[in-house]
Amino acid sequence: MIQKLKLANLPTRIIKAERLSQEWGVNLYIKRDDQTGSEISGNKIRKLEYLLKEAVDKNYDTIITTGGIQSNHCRATAAAATMLGMKSELLLRVNEPPKTEGNFFLDKLFGAGINFCTPDEYRESRDEIMRSMADKLDNKGRKCYVIPEGASNALGSLGYYSAMEEIAAQEKEMGVKFDVVVVAVGSGGTYSGLCTANKELNLNKRVIGFAVCDDREYFTARIDKINREAAEIMNLRSEMNPSDIEINDKYVGVGYAISRPEELDFIAKVSSAEALVLDPVYTGKAMFGLYNEIKEGNVPRGSNVLFIHTGGLFGLFPKQDQFEF
Repeated sequence: MIQKLKLANLPTRIIKAERLSQEWGVNLYIKRDDQTGSEISGNKIRKLEYLLKEAVDKNYDTIITTGGIQSNHCRATAAAATMLGMKSELLLRVNEPPKTEGNFFLDKLFGAGINFCTPDEYRESRDEIMRSMADKLDNKGRKCYVIPEGASNALGSLGYYSAMEEIAAQEKEMGVKFDVVVVAVGSGGTYSGLCTANKELNLNKRVIGFAVCDDREYFTARIDKINREAAEIMNLRSEMNPSDIEINDKYVGVGYAISRPEELDFIAKVSSAEALVLDPVYTGKAMFGLYNEIKEGNVPRGSNVLFIHTGGLFGLFPKQDQFEF
């Protein structure tokens, strides 16, 4: 059995969104993975528990990873590294000199080393840049462990394989069977873990991933690769196929971390209905997509739907001036 650290507050609870359920015509439940912790809040820490266990066991002292300027993953990585007595180095994608706010402010607060790259560099060579960063630090006597974007690789995906096992146990406790599981998809690792567990454990759920960047073809290929690698390291019996993966790319909008007025209005409406705060990058777009798919009849009325809230609260504050009240 592959080991992990215990950093997150688990299991996270599942609540029913009563007013949205009544309005939308489905039984909408929320898995509160936004409450995995405070500094480490969100979905990334489930994946990091596996990756950082390997780093600790192999005596690495510095963690390197990458993401956007308001990356939840980078913030959670910096926080977790500090908790473990490690250093962290972040490669952050920027278009212009950033304001010190939200997740970026916390990155600095946790003592992370900050390194910037352009969007083109990020898209074309982020892994090579991180490797170069690691080589330079290794030459200075550090021992660097590189974590990919979103902690989305085979080992990291085990965090959401375990989360699906957790969900199955909670179904029994609650006396509810979820027909549909919904999650935002930004790098693929969270969806991969849910998908592989769904198949291996014969849970027979429809697992829908709402893309927040890129398209269905890109994510299907990426997730299929992670699925196959995870199946190999876990010795799973099931054969993973692209047909197991359902990605909806209709609600990417104008691009990653860019919000349309209708998306922000939707976030405000959900907040005022349930005191459930979504973020503009991931959960806001995914829930907006779910709402519209229900309206269009692509998610049947009366279904038991579990929406996994993957966090992102800190990334909401840099957008506050874009809301209209």
